[in-house]
Amino acid sequence: MSTPRPADPTAAVKHSLFEDALGILTGTFVISLGLYLLESVSAVTGGTAGLSLLVSYVLPAPFAVLFVLVNLPFFLLAIRMKGWDFTLRTGLSIALVSGFSTLHPAMLGHVEVAPAYGVVAGNVLAGVGLLILFRHRASLGGFNIVALVAQDRLGWRAGYVQMALDTAVVLAAVAVVPPATVLLSVLGAVLLSVILAVNHRPGRYTGY
Repeated sequence: MSTPRPADPTAAVKHSLFEDALGILTGTFVISLGLYLLESVSAVTGGTAGLSLLVSYVLPAPFAVLFVLVNLPFFLLAIRMKGWDFTLRTGLSIALVSGFSTLHPAMLGHVEVAPAYGVVAGNVLAGVGLLILFRHRASLGGFNIVALVAQDRLGWRAGYVQMALDTAVVLAAVAVVPPATVLLSVLGAVLLSVILAVNHRPGRYTGY
């Protein structure tokens, strides 16, 4: 009688519906908390979240509304390139981040933190939250979709694609926020992108 072969430890293991739901809830909560810290020091980050923060400093509109509006054009790309499942998960994630972004001010009030700490902690939390979403077949739309499509179709690391796009957004903040805050924001956006590049690489994570 032949001995059964051990299971391949690198084989992909499908997430259950509960795991996906919990992962998306956790990821969006962590991201929204990071964005709250960034907003508390009037900093920005990359992606449509950073773009929405930047616009909220100029227009009398809440981040929660702007974040949804800015992401709408990217949904067509998501549907075409990533399919309905990914798009619906992403839409849910965007809605949750928008909702959570109104929760933190109500629960915590205005927090006073050092700008450097706010930028570093905010981007670390956002990066960790994005990793959770990516591993549950979701994103925050916008540049996340472009970065993931570039990785899937071209083999480019999502983190580096995100870094280039994010840096462009942060540099645009020079017209709105003080130069010192812009410099901190650039460093924070690079930190976020490095977190994604190191931890989200093709073939490294096998859950789906």
